[in-house]
Amino acid sequence: MDVSRDPNVNQAMCPSRLILEHVTSRWGVLVLATLLGRSYRFSELRREVGGVSEKMLAQTLQTLERDGFVHRDAKPVIPPRVDYSLTGLGKEAAEQVWGLARWTEKRTDEVFAARAAYDESKERTAR
Repeated sequence: MDVSRDPNVNQAMCPSRLILEHVTSRWGVLVLATLLGRSYRFSELRREVGGVSEKMLAQTLQTLERDGFVHRDAKPVIPPRVDYSLTGLGKEAAEQVWGLARWTEKRTDEVFAARAAYDESKERTAR
């Protein structure tokens, strides 16, 4: 990969786009934000991130681990114990997306009001 030029997410072939996609995906945001608090075992993380399937959680964790955001610590015990935590890079990313997640929580009512106004405007225009 050519990294001689500065990344520019607006450029079609910029490799940062894929990283942005991983970090800002629905499950990526929620996993990163959850791990910001502490490390979790897989089953704990699945319970904490409501609605995620086992398959999607496994895929998300693997992607975030590959990108260097999540550390997978497999302990050689019986039964196997695997803990997931954030790396330094992951903590930085998690803090960024957690801020966005909290902002959306605070602005939900305003967004719903904007949607209702938009839909009403469209209905009036359609008549």
